[in-house]
Amino acid sequence: MFNKSKSPAKPSSVPSIPPLPDMPQSPQVSQAPSAQPRQPVPSPQPQASGRNLSTLSADLQFEGNISGSGDLQVDGQIKGDVKVGRLIVGETGAIEGSVNADYVEVRGRIVGAVSGKQVKLISTAYVDGDITAEQLSIDIGAYFQGRCIQGSRNAAPAPRPSAQPAVAAQAPQPVPQADTPQRIDMSSH
Repeated sequence: MFNKSKSPAKPSSVPSIPPLPDMPQSPQVSQAPSAQPRQPVPSPQPQASGRNLSTLSADLQFEGNISGSGDLQVDGQIKGDVKVGRLIVGETGAIEGSVNADYVEVRGRIVGAVSGKQVKLISTAYVDGDITAEQLSIDIGAYFQGRCIQGSRNAAPAPRPSAQPAVAAQAPQPVPQADTPQRIDMSSH
């Protein structure tokens, strides 16, 4: 009675369900399962995968450190350090503490250091702390107060040159221009 393969009397009367946004749209609607696996369409904005996504809802407050390799979406408040694989701070989310994740998307508030491979500050973001990232994007309207350091989070600091012997210290040697850091003072204008 409910098996569609036996009675195809009304194939057009069944409303079709639109595909998910990350799934490709097929040109024809098929009632039988497809033998070919579907290839997901890459989305322009990385999203947290649903398999390991944990969510702290807007009405929850958490005090303490959070760590793990999964994905975390924070819509509530956290007082403590967060170290996860991927982190999304929603518009109602707030974190007071350091943040360490491969991917960090901030729509809410973070007060503390942020470290990640890819850090995105959406227009509603408020970040008060230093950001260390390989890739950083800041939308117009986002608030950011702190230092921005580009580089790997686990990179060792550059080795300092060892002290020169006393004989060489008496005769100063010119320093090549390429190794000399440049300082730009914008306060005089």
